[in-house]
Amino acid sequence: MQFVRYNGGSGPTLGVKSDSAIHALADLPEGIPSLQEITNRRYLDQVREKLRNGTLSRIDANEANLLAPVPRPGKIVCAGLNYRDHADEQDEAIPDEPLLFAKAPTTVTNHRSPIVHPPNEKVDYEVELAVVIGRTAKNLEEGEVYDYIAGYTVLNDVSGRSAQFSDDQFFRGKSYDTFSPMGPTLVTGEEYDPNSVDVALRVDGDTKQASNTRQFIFDVPELVSYVSRNMTLRTGDIVSTGTPGGVGIFRDPVDLLEPGQTCEAEIEGIGTLVNPVVGE
Repeated sequence: MQFVRYNGGSGPTLGVKSDSAIHALADLPEGIPSLQEITNRRYLDQVREKLRNGTLSRIDANEANLLAPVPRPGKIVCAGLNYRDHADEQDEAIPDEPLLFAKAPTTVTNHRSPIVHPPNEKVDYEVELAVVIGRTAKNLEEGEVYDYIAGYTVLNDVSGRSAQFSDDQFFRGKSYDTFSPMGPTLVTGEEYDPNSVDVALRVDGDTKQASNTRQFIFDVPELVSYVSRNMTLRTGDIVSTGTPGGVGIFRDPVDLLEPGQTCEAEIEGIGTLVNPVVGE
């Protein structure tokens, strides 16, 4: 099921996207659901029944202004070097444990909103499958992980390579404003397998990254379990699962983002996150 957060005219609201329509969840007696409710199978079954009955009001999906599914995450925890093809392009050994870093929550921006290119920075793209946490989680076993996930979305882990490499750590270069575009949908439900979906990123229509999450070194249960053993995860936190090979900084020649270009980050079953690049 594809949930979308969108501007409903009087402010942000939540709906379910089905084909070319968005069905308004504000019509339900319970009103707009929380991320915790989205993890509840009974709630999802109720929504499916309403969709089958056609009892929810609809708008044209092409006319909706889609917003980031989680506008203010408590934290964004990212996995570095979690695709085998990305390790290969860097000639790096496969890690024994996940390599974690953080992005500032203020980096989040919406579908079709601009990525702002800081002056004198080397700006790169990284398509990633992002896991949205649905309820507080600590010391999870791998078999428990899916019960704590609200859903999955696309995150473009935009990176300032000049800051990243000069600092010899990731936080500043990953945390410029607008460096975490997120969306366009939040996919939930047991039928979605996050460990076997195609991922791709295009710049001005030219494919730069193309892989599948079967290339994960640590799959979603392994990664989220590991993170939860090192820190408490709360509702709305993001665990981003790493990027595949093909990033601009490791291309020959180097191929980075410039103002005037457009990024399209696509993940099978979730959709295509589109963001223009603009100068500051």
